[in-house]
Amino acid sequence: MSVATHFLVGVGLSRLVFMRILNAVLSCTSLNMGLSEGDRERLYQEILYHFGLVGGLNVCEALEAAWRDPYNRSGIEDFIIAWLRKKARKKEKAVVGVV
Repeated sequence: MSVATHFLVGVGLSRLVFMRILNAVLSCTSLNMGLSEGDRERLYQEILYHFGLVGGLNVCEALEAAWRDPYNRSGIEDFIIAWLRKKARKKEKAVVGVV
């Protein structure tokens, strides 16, 4: 497998890890939000940037390791919940503005 192919496989796997993390956080909160593919991609990218994982050789393993670490797990959960609440507030303001 070439380096480029290995990188692309790693990117796909990191998104699977991210989706597992997102689903775990959503199942533990009272936030019942449906996210579009674009929203999930933005959240994924923001998590990578926020936790310094962008550009790493193995984002999948780094994200998985961060999720297993209790301190980082709490930070990831808090980040996702804050992001979702912010998204919900923006959506609420948009709906109120339309009425």
